Amino acid sequence: MSESTRLPLFIQISELLHREITAGYWLPGERLPTEAELSKKLGVATGTLRKALAELENKGLLERKQGSGTYVKETLSDNAIYHFFRLELQSGGGLPNADFLSVEKMQNTYVASLLSLPSNAPLWRFRRLRRLDQKPAAVEEIWIDGRHRTAIDPQELVESLYVYYREKLGFWISRVQDSITVSNVPDWKPKEFELAEGSPCGYIERMSWSNRDRIEEVSFTWFDPHTVRYAARWS
Repeated sequence: MSESTRLPLFIQISELLHREITAGYWLPGERLPTEAELSKKLGVATGTLRKALAELENKGLLERKQGSGTYVKETLSDNAIYHFFRLELQSGGGLPNADFLSVEKMQNTYVASLLSLPSNAPLWRFRRLRRLDQKPAAVEEIWIDGRHRTAIDPQELVESLYVYYREKLGFWISRVQDSITVSNVPDWKPKEFELAEGSPCGYIERMSWSNRDRIEEVSFTWFDPHTVRYAARWS
């Protein structure tokens, strides 16, 4: 299957910086490195970085002070695309990407029960390989009610399914509940995911509520604990 549509580079960079700010790598009121320093660190052109910073400023995350620099605002917003994405590199942070492995319509009694649907209800199943800074980090299986769409063209999917839900299906995810344990790597994992099939790994089972206050998505994630960790921070 072809890769999902990538987000524009400046959006990817803005989301990476958003994740690092909310993770506490830069504190409210702290000045960011200069544009030259950030551009070099991130390996992007200065123009791309400026668009990313402008995106964060528009979201209320940053404040530019003439002649002084760019500062993290005292009051942070939480409207990042990857706001609910909890995996990060062992060294911290990392830019998320996703490659779709398959998109299929099928039935699953267990998932249907979690979604409060009849056992024979049609469901959409998405399987993906998740990367952080292009390093294979996890494989995931995501399920939604099949009645949202009679057909889904994989070419119309963007790597952030939350964006797809909002723009194409008319709902958005407002809160999630994660259960974290240990499981075994599934037999459908792609070769890029280095852990062997059946070997132990980190495992996340997530239920996601929409703005309609009902469970709209169920997902299962198997992650490589040598590469990434689960992190959730509150303030």
